[in-house]
Amino acid sequence: MCWRSHVCNNFTYSSACWRCLLFGAALLALPASAETQLHQEARDSQRQQAELQAHIDEADDEAREMLRELRALEAETRYLDGYSDALEPRLERQAESLARREQALDSLAATRDALPVLAEGMVERLARWVSQDLPFLVEEREARIESLGASDLPPPERLERALSAWRAELDYGRELDAWRGYLDTEDSRREVDYLRVGRIGLYFLSPNGHAGGVWLADEGRWQALDEAERSEVRKGLRISRDQRAPELLTLPLSRPLEQVAEREVSS
Repeated sequence: MCWRSHVCNNFTYSSACWRCLLFGAALLALPASAETQLHQEARDSQRQQAELQAHIDEADDEAREMLRELRALEAETRYLDGYSDALEPRLERQAESLARREQALDSLAATRDALPVLAEGMVERLARWVSQDLPFLVEEREARIESLGASDLPPPERLERALSAWRAELDYGRELDAWRGYLDTEDSRREVDYLRVGRIGLYFLSPNGHAGGVWLADEGRWQALDEAERSEVRKGLRISRDQRAPELLTLPLSRPLEQVAEREVSS
Protein backbone atom coordinates (compact mmCIF):
# COMPACT_ATOMS: atom_id res chain seq x y z
CA MET A 1 0.00 0.00 0.00
CA CYS A 2 1.43 3.33 -0.91
CA TRP A 3 1.76 6.13 1.52
CA ARG A 4 -1.07 7.93 -0.13
CA SER A 5 -3.12 4.84 0.12
CA HIS A 6 -2.12 4.40 3.72
CA VAL A 7 -2.90 7.95 4.36
CA CYS A 8 -6.19 7.60 2.62
CA ASN A 9 -6.90 4.46 4.52
CA ASN A 10 -5.97 6.12 7.75
CA PHE A 11 -8.03 9.11 6.78
CA THR A 12 -10.88 6.91 5.95
CA TYR A 13 -10.44 5.09 9.16
CA SER A 14 -10.14 8.29 10.99
CA SER A 15 -13.26 9.66 9.36
CA ALA A 16 -15.12 6.53 10.37
CA CYS A 17 -13.93 6.92 13.95
CA TRP A 18 -15.03 10.48 14.12
CA ARG A 19 -18.48 9.50 12.96
CA CYS A 20 -18.59 6.94 15.69
CA LEU A 21 -17.48 9.49 18.22
CA LEU A 22 -20.10 11.94 17.08
CA PHE A 23 -22.77 9.25 17.24
CA GLY A 24 -21.70 8.28 20.72
CA ALA A 25 -21.64 11.88 21.85
CA ALA A 26 -25.16 12.28 20.53
CA LEU A 27 -26.18 9.19 22.37
CA LEU A 28 -24.59 10.57 25.53
CA ALA A 29 -26.16 14.00 25.01
CA LEU A 30 -29.71 12.62 24.65
CA PRO A 31 -30.24 11.65 28.30
CA ALA A 32 -29.00 15.08 29.51
CA SER A 33 -31.58 16.90 27.33
CA ALA A 34 -34.34 14.65 28.59
CA GLU A 35 -33.30 15.28 32.16
CA THR A 36 -33.34 19.02 31.51
CA GLN A 37 -36.81 18.71 30.04
CA LEU A 38 -37.91 16.67 33.01
CA HIS A 39 -36.52 19.29 35.38
CA GLN A 40 -38.29 22.03 33.43
CA GLU A 41 -41.55 20.10 33.49
CA ALA A 42 -41.13 19.52 37.22
CA ARG A 43 -40.55 23.21 37.81
CA ASP A 44 -43.55 24.05 35.67
CA SER A 45 -45.64 21.55 37.60
CA GLN A 46 -44.48 22.99 40.93
CA ARG A 47 -45.25 26.50 39.75
CA GLN A 48 -48.69 25.44 38.61
CA GLN A 49 -49.24 23.63 41.91
CA ALA A 50 -48.17 26.76 43.82
CA GLU A 51 -50.50 28.93 41.74
CA LEU A 52 -53.35 26.46 42.28
CA GLN A 53 -52.66 26.40 46.02
CA ALA A 54 -52.64 30.21 46.04
CA HIS A 55 -56.01 30.21 44.29
CA ILE A 56 -57.33 27.63 46.76
CA ASP A 57 -56.06 29.67 49.72
CA GLU A 58 -57.58 32.83 48.27
CA ALA A 59 -60.87 31.01 47.75
CA ASP A 60 -60.75 29.72 51.35
CA ASP A 61 -60.13 33.23 52.69
CA GLU A 62 -63.02 34.57 50.65
CA ALA A 63 -65.28 31.75 51.80
CA ARG A 64 -64.34 32.37 55.44
CA GLU A 65 -65.05 36.13 55.03
CA MET A 66 -68.40 35.38 53.42
CA LEU A 67 -69.21 32.94 56.24
CA ARG A 68 -68.31 35.60 58.83
CA GLU A 69 -70.54 38.17 57.08
CA LEU A 70 -73.34 35.62 56.85
CA ARG A 71 -73.17 34.93 60.59
CA ALA A 72 -73.11 38.67 61.33
CA LEU A 73 -76.17 39.17 59.12
CA GLU A 74 -77.97 36.30 60.87
CA ALA A 75 -77.21 37.83 64.28
CA GLU A 76 -78.41 41.25 63.11
CA THR A 77 -81.56 39.68 61.67
CA ARG A 78 -82.34 37.99 65.00
CA TYR A 79 -81.79 41.31 66.83
CA LEU A 80 -84.04 43.18 64.43
CA ASP A 81 -86.74 40.52 64.75
CA GLY A 82 -86.65 40.81 68.53
CA TYR A 83 -86.66 44.59 68.41
CA SER A 84 -89.57 44.54 65.97
CA ASP A 85 -91.56 42.25 68.30
CA ALA A 86 -90.88 44.57 71.24
CA LEU A 87 -91.72 47.66 69.20
CA GLU A 88 -95.03 46.39 67.84
CA PRO A 89 -97.14 47.11 70.98
CA ARG A 90 -95.69 50.63 71.20
CA LEU A 91 -96.47 51.27 67.57
CA GLU A 92 -100.03 50.07 68.13
CA ARG A 93 -100.45 52.49 71.04
CA GLN A 94 -99.03 55.34 68.99
CA ALA A 95 -101.39 54.46 66.14
CA GLU A 96 -104.33 54.59 68.56
CA SER A 97 -103.13 57.94 69.92
CA LEU A 98 -102.80 59.34 66.39
CA ALA A 99 -106.29 58.10 65.59
CA ARG A 100 -107.69 59.90 68.65
CA ARG A 101 -105.86 63.08 67.70
CA GLU A 102 -107.21 62.89 64.19
CA GLN A 103 -110.71 62.55 65.58
CA ALA A 104 -110.09 65.55 67.85
CA LEU A 105 -108.85 67.57 64.90
CA ASP A 106 -111.90 66.57 62.91
CA SER A 107 -114.16 67.84 65.68
CA LEU A 108 -112.06 70.95 66.31
CA ALA A 109 -113.87 72.99 63.68
CA ALA A 110 -117.25 72.10 65.15
CA THR A 111 -115.99 72.89 68.65
CA ARG A 112 -114.62 76.25 67.52
CA ASP A 113 -117.99 77.11 65.99
CA ALA A 114 -119.75 76.14 69.23
CA LEU A 115 -117.50 78.26 71.50
CA PRO A 116 -119.33 81.58 71.01
CA VAL A 117 -122.71 80.00 71.75
CA LEU A 118 -121.33 78.19 74.79
CA ALA A 119 -119.67 81.32 76.19
CA GLU A 120 -122.82 83.39 75.62
CA GLY A 121 -124.93 80.86 77.47
CA MET A 122 -122.51 80.80 80.42
CA VAL A 123 -122.51 84.60 80.68
CA GLU A 124 -126.32 84.79 80.62
CA ARG A 125 -126.67 82.13 83.32
CA LEU A 126 -124.04 83.86 85.45
CA ALA A 127 -125.88 87.18 85.18
CA ARG A 128 -129.13 85.53 86.33
CA TRP A 129 -127.28 83.83 89.17
CA VAL A 130 -125.84 87.10 90.50
CA SER A 131 -129.13 88.96 90.17
CA GLN A 132 -130.93 86.28 92.20
CA ASP A 133 -128.15 85.79 94.77
CA LEU A 134 -127.54 87.53 98.09
CA PRO A 135 -126.68 91.21 97.53
CA PHE A 136 -122.99 91.15 98.48
CA LEU A 137 -120.12 92.71 96.49
CA VAL A 138 -122.73 93.60 93.90
CA GLU A 139 -120.69 96.21 92.02
CA GLU A 140 -117.63 93.96 91.80
CA ARG A 141 -119.58 90.96 90.55
CA GLU A 142 -121.62 92.94 88.01
CA ALA A 143 -118.45 94.58 86.66
CA ARG A 144 -116.97 91.12 86.15
CA ILE A 145 -120.01 90.07 84.13
CA GLU A 146 -119.96 93.28 82.06
CA SER A 147 -116.34 92.63 81.11
CA LEU A 148 -117.44 89.36 79.54
CA GLY A 149 -119.69 91.20 77.11
CA ALA A 150 -116.81 92.94 75.31
CA SER A 151 -117.27 92.39 71.57
CA ASP A 152 -113.54 92.45 70.83
CA LEU A 153 -112.82 89.35 72.91
CA PRO A 154 -111.96 86.20 70.90
CA PRO A 155 -114.35 83.32 71.67
CA PRO A 156 -111.69 81.18 73.46
CA GLU A 157 -110.66 84.09 75.72
CA ARG A 158 -114.27 84.94 76.47
CA LEU A 159 -115.00 81.35 77.43
CA GLU A 160 -111.93 81.27 79.68
CA ARG A 161 -113.03 84.46 81.43
CA ALA A 162 -116.54 83.08 81.86
CA LEU A 163 -115.12 79.95 83.48
CA SER A 164 -112.96 82.08 85.76
CA ALA A 165 -116.01 84.14 86.79
CA TRP A 166 -117.95 80.98 87.55
CA ARG A 167 -115.07 79.68 89.68
CA ALA A 168 -115.04 82.94 91.64
CA GLU A 169 -118.80 82.69 92.23
CA LEU A 170 -118.50 79.09 93.39
CA ASP A 171 -115.71 80.08 95.82
CA TYR A 172 -118.09 82.57 97.46
CA GLY A 173 -120.20 79.63 98.61
CA ARG A 174 -117.33 78.24 100.71
CA GLU A 175 -116.15 81.43 102.38
CA LEU A 176 -116.70 83.23 105.66
CA ASP A 177 -116.12 86.83 104.72
CA ALA A 178 -116.33 90.21 106.48
CA TRP A 179 -115.88 93.75 105.20
CA ARG A 180 -116.94 97.31 105.98
CA GLY A 181 -119.28 99.10 103.62
CA TYR A 182 -122.33 101.28 103.33
CA LEU A 183 -125.92 100.30 103.96
CA ASP A 184 -128.46 102.26 101.97
CA THR A 185 -132.02 102.53 103.24
CA GLU A 186 -134.95 104.63 102.12
CA ASP A 187 -134.08 107.54 104.37
CA SER A 188 -130.40 107.13 105.20
CA ARG A 189 -126.98 105.78 104.27
CA ARG A 190 -124.70 104.55 107.01
CA GLU A 191 -121.45 102.63 107.39
CA VAL A 192 -121.76 99.09 108.77
CA ASP A 193 -119.81 95.84 109.07
CA TYR A 194 -121.00 93.04 106.81
CA LEU A 195 -120.69 89.31 107.54
CA ARG A 196 -121.33 86.66 104.92
CA VAL A 197 -121.54 82.94 105.62
CA GLY A 198 -121.22 81.29 102.23
CA ARG A 199 -124.47 81.73 100.35
CA ILE A 200 -126.77 80.95 103.23
CA GLY A 201 -126.35 84.03 105.41
CA LEU A 202 -125.73 87.75 104.91
CA TYR A 203 -125.71 90.05 107.96
CA PHE A 204 -124.77 93.57 108.98
CA LEU A 205 -123.87 95.11 112.30
CA SER A 206 -123.54 98.77 113.15
CA PRO A 207 -120.14 99.87 114.50
CA ASN A 208 -121.60 100.40 117.98
CA GLY A 209 -123.30 97.01 117.85
CA HIS A 210 -126.74 98.43 118.65
CA ALA A 211 -128.27 97.59 115.28
CA GLY A 212 -128.03 94.57 113.07
CA GLY A 213 -129.96 92.70 110.45
CA VAL A 214 -130.18 89.59 108.29
CA TRP A 215 -131.03 89.65 104.61
CA LEU A 216 -134.18 87.72 103.70
CA ALA A 217 -133.69 86.54 100.10
CA ASP A 218 -137.30 85.49 99.51
CA GLU A 219 -138.61 88.91 100.58
CA GLY A 220 -135.70 91.03 99.34
CA ARG A 221 -135.34 93.02 102.56
CA TRP A 222 -133.39 93.28 105.80
CA GLN A 223 -134.86 91.94 109.02
CA ALA A 224 -133.66 93.26 112.39
CA LEU A 225 -131.71 90.99 114.75
CA ASP A 226 -132.17 90.81 118.48
CA GLU A 227 -129.34 91.22 120.99
CA ALA A 228 -128.42 87.52 121.09
CA GLU A 229 -128.28 87.34 117.31
CA ARG A 230 -126.19 90.51 117.10
CA SER A 231 -123.77 88.92 119.57
CA GLU A 232 -123.45 85.94 117.22
CA VAL A 233 -122.76 88.28 114.30
CA ARG A 234 -120.10 90.00 116.41
CA LYS A 235 -118.45 86.62 117.04
CA GLY A 236 -118.62 85.81 113.33
CA LEU A 237 -116.87 89.08 112.44
CA ARG A 238 -114.05 88.34 114.86
CA ILE A 239 -113.69 84.78 113.53
CA SER A 240 -113.52 86.02 109.95
CA ARG A 241 -110.81 88.53 110.93
CA ASP A 242 -108.80 85.83 112.75
CA GLN A 243 -109.46 87.49 116.08
CA ARG A 244 -111.26 84.47 117.54
CA ALA A 245 -111.07 80.70 117.18
CA PRO A 246 -113.70 79.19 114.86
CA GLU A 247 -116.87 78.03 116.56
CA LEU A 248 -120.48 77.25 115.74
CA LEU A 249 -122.69 80.28 115.14
CA THR A 250 -126.41 80.34 115.87
CA LEU A 251 -127.97 82.70 113.37
CA PRO A 252 -131.09 82.91 111.19
CA LEU A 253 -130.48 82.02 107.52
CA SER A 254 -130.92 84.34 104.58
CA ARG A 255 -132.01 81.47 102.37
CA PRO A 256 -133.07 77.93 103.36
CA LEU A 257 -130.47 75.26 102.65
CA GLU A 258 -132.91 73.45 100.34
CA GLN A 259 -133.07 76.47 98.05
CA VAL A 260 -129.28 76.77 97.98
CA ALA A 261 -128.94 73.11 96.93
CA GLU A 262 -131.61 73.48 94.23
CA ARG A 263 -129.91 76.55 92.76
CA GLU A 264 -126.50 74.81 92.65
CA VAL A 265 -127.99 71.75 90.93
CA SER A 266 -129.92 73.83 88.38
CA SER A 267 -126.84 75.86 87.54
